[in-house]
Amino acid sequence: MQLSAAIIARDEARHIAGCIDSLVGLADEVVVLLDDRTRDDTAAVCVACGARVIPVPWRGFPAQRSRALASCRAPWVLFIDADERVEPDLAAEIREVIARPHADDGYWIPRHNIFFGQTLRGGGWYPDRQLRLLRRAAAHYDEGRLVHEVAQLGGGAGTLRGHLTHHNIEKFGEFWRKQTDYALAEARTMAAQGRQTRARNFIGAPARALWRRYVALGGWRDGPLGLFLCAALAWFELVSFAFLLLIAPGEAS
Repeated sequence: MQLSAAIIARDEARHIAGCIDSLVGLADEVVVLLDDRTRDDTAAVCVACGARVIPVPWRGFPAQRSRALASCRAPWVLFIDADERVEPDLAAEIREVIARPHADDGYWIPRHNIFFGQTLRGGGWYPDRQLRLLRRAAAHYDEGRLVHEVAQLGGGAGTLRGHLTHHNIEKFGEFWRKQTDYALAEARTMAAQGRQTRARNFIGAPARALWRRYVALGGWRDGPLGLFLCAALAWFELVSFAFLLLIAPGEAS
């Protein structure tokens, strides 16, 4: 056994079979850490696809990823989300990399992000590299970081050429709920770090985010959708600081 694939999921019956199918011939096992708040048929779909399902209480993404690392049995772990797919060229590259006698301890993987049916080219959504292929014994997660967590490695990290495809957002309500959750998690992370909201944050943070995504990172290349997404994420920078203002000391966790 060389490679385990780990999926952290909640209410993903619509997407997860396609994800697991993309791992056939690549992963020796698929481990699904299923949020115990799940209300749909995710568990049944996973079992039917041959995955091992572990129901767990939700403790935040870094804690779930730590639990996944501990639950996997292979020396290499590929983290993949239910709405992602391994493209064939990536699968071939992963097989080659993990067979190397002197491979790095982790690998960044670029993603093709699809929003509302459009594959994005700018705004930070491409190449959108994710540190997802990990040597299990050399990786751990900082559980104080509640959102956009990145594995900490004992050694170096390389970059792969093959891609994941991320079916990111299909409906407006889904986008708004997801970004609201991220904003709240970011506020809790800032609170745990002892940060406080300042009046200038309500102007400076969204202005910097809009400039960075739309201009510096080329969000303009994606037309009207690019403008909307960059403006929306700038707005949620403001929302994060508004949430931080409302979090009382001791409520960050």
